[in-house]
Amino acid sequence: MLIDSHCHIHDQDTYEFAFSRAQRKTLSAEDYTPEKLLARAEENDVKKLICIGTSHEDSIKARDFAEGHENVFWSYGVHPDEAEKYQVGLEGAPVAIGEIGLDYRNGIGNRENQFKLLEQMLQLAQDNDLPCIFHIRDAFDDFFAVLRNFPEIKRAVVHSFSDSPENLQKSLNEGFYIGVNGLATFADIPLPPLDRILLETDSPFLAPVPHRGEVDEPAFVKNIANFLAIHYQTTFEEVEKITTENTERLFKI
Repeated sequence: MLIDSHCHIHDQDTYEFAFSRAQRKTLSAEDYTPEKLLARAEENDVKKLICIGTSHEDSIKARDFAEGHENVFWSYGVHPDEAEKYQVGLEGAPVAIGEIGLDYRNGIGNRENQFKLLEQMLQLAQDNDLPCIFHIRDAFDDFFAVLRNFPEIKRAVVHSFSDSPENLQKSLNEGFYIGVNGLATFADIPLPPLDRILLETDSPFLAPVPHRGEVDEPAFVKNIANFLAIHYQTTFEEVEKITTENTERLFKI
């Protein structure tokens, strides 16, 4: 059994946007409904999925989709891109708080607003004893500075890590897991030990080799596991076992 620890299949609008930009259209737009994505995931032995919230409204959408499927879970998060104007109000029982963090890809003009949002979300995780799903882009120094004010935050995954070996090691030193997705199959990024990896797709984006240019989906977790088996010179079954245990342990699913 495989688990996609980070996907957005509940968000039909995002899938339609991804389809409109896809370079290789192997399926039609009608094939990317949440139910069809879920069915293809199950056909490929992806038996559990976590739908990730990126705003209050999106998190509620993820919650409502998960509540209708026993093998789908959800997280409550407000992405740093929402820092200028956002709402926070946890409603329901998520398995995590995320995705949350800091993102400086467009500069640091709204840094103070991102700090405020991150602190609020870390407090929410701390108050509810929930793990975090971190989105950190070009902002690790500031992220670790904020994190020091929340010493109880010990359970987390750094989603879609693509930074330096030094920041990878700092994240591992915090006890965090690392989310590995299709990016690892085509980009030169540092990878953690296998026992610290969660498999994820971040679908509909970052489709792995050999699906580059297509719309990503949870069924492609199998391709990421195959890549890691080759990279670590082990078996697919070993990657499957370890990453599934890691994900179940962190999110209690």
